[in-house]
Amino acid sequence: MRMGTLEWTMMLALSLLWGATFFFVEIALTEVGPFTLVLGRVACGAAVLWVVVLVSGVALPRTLTDFRDLLVMGLLNNAIPFTLIFWGQTWITGGLASVLNATTPLFVVIVAHLLTQDEKATVMRTAGVILGMGGVAVLVGPDAFHGLDGSLLGQIAVLCAALSYSLAGVFGRRLKRFAPTVSGAGMLTSSTLIMLPVALFVEGVPAAVPSAGVLLTWVTLGTFCTALAYILYFRILATAGATNLMLVTIMIPPSAMALGVIFLDEQVTPSTAAGFLLIFAGLLCVDGRVFDRFIRA
Repeated sequence: MRMGTLEWTMMLALSLLWGATFFFVEIALTEVGPFTLVLGRVACGAAVLWVVVLVSGVALPRTLTDFRDLLVMGLLNNAIPFTLIFWGQTWITGGLASVLNATTPLFVVIVAHLLTQDEKATVMRTAGVILGMGGVAVLVGPDAFHGLDGSLLGQIAVLCAALSYSLAGVFGRRLKRFAPTVSGAGMLTSSTLIMLPVALFVEGVPAAVPSAGVLLTWVTLGTFCTALAYILYFRILATAGATNLMLVTIMIPPSAMALGVIFLDEQVTPSTAAGFLLIFAGLLCVDGRVFDRFIRA
């Protein structure tokens, strides 16, 4: 599908919202634990999306199978990856986390090849995975051979989150029977039910109410970076297709890194830049369109 001005505008907005997520998480983590932060994000996002669902009057899930699938999707697409990324960001910067998170389509190639019959890896996609994993190796660097320090564990956590997203991408094909907003609201509600006991067990009830700035950041994460982002996500998916939507993965790291540099005085290291370029090249191979046009020319 070709994208017009509206689709490109929504794509840019989505990349900014998801890129800003890493920035807002860094701010909120100064006062809130990662598990509690995830709980607040998914609960707020679910509340906003349920308002949209009820106003739109679309059909709601009713069977045990419906609730089971939404529960699994919430686990794979929200509870596990959000927790891993937020915990990872207690050790690494948001910019680096966003670059590592950009490996999600590379994991999708592997997972889809292993678990589906109609999405087998091609030569070009395999080359993209190799390039992208080379970028990960550059990012991790030789520290991987020197033991598991906090920074390395943080990077591994974000990579595991990307793997979880890829599993969600394959499993999510089962949710086509729902309206997109219902899928989003259902999986975020499931994530809330999962994260509530986990956050209370691991971090307990917060000893103090976070500052107004952090609370505002928290609400922004749930309302804009989650609920609004999912509305844009599903809208782009419907009008531009999954292939075009994957381009947003390439657009997120520059947004996240730019916000970190401007507002948090973070530094983009040469290894981060080199790793991102390799991952970027890998994503272009997985997407394939740039090379197809070059060959046709």
